[in-house]
Amino acid sequence: MQRRSVLFAVLLSGLTFAAGPLPYNEQADAKAEVRQALLEARAANVPVLVIFGANWCEDCRALDNAVKTGKNAELMAKSFKVVKVDIGNFNRNLDLVAAYGEPIKKGIPAAVVISADNEVLYATRAGELANARRMSDSGIHEFFSKAVDRATSRK
Repeated sequence: MQRRSVLFAVLLSGLTFAAGPLPYNEQADAKAEVRQALLEARAANVPVLVIFGANWCEDCRALDNAVKTGKNAELMAKSFKVVKVDIGNFNRNLDLVAAYGEPIKKGIPAAVVISADNEVLYATRAGELANARRMSDSGIHEFFSKAVDRATSRK
């Protein structure tokens, strides 16, 4: 029995290592990160994309992986200043969630596009990203391309 426990612990630690770093910094000062992104957005003349999620959420991790590669990474880099906000078990940074219209009501990950003046330009309201692990890379690209279009038409 002890041998199985040791083997399980070794396998689990290997899986954790293979999974890489977690996408949401649970110790981050989310308000400070948003303030910094707003300053950078003003200088770059782009909006801020705030992604609300949690490390335990498979869809949040899938979305994070998808926006780091290929055409999605290019779109993120040229179109937004991105801030990822950890909501824990729906018990962290809820003041920011409320400030941006409660985009997590229908699931996470949730996204809000805000102007450099901190005005909401677009927000998920119906859980549009809550099944991110089932969305293709092109589906995610299409979603964020439309978000860019909506945000820029409201500037």
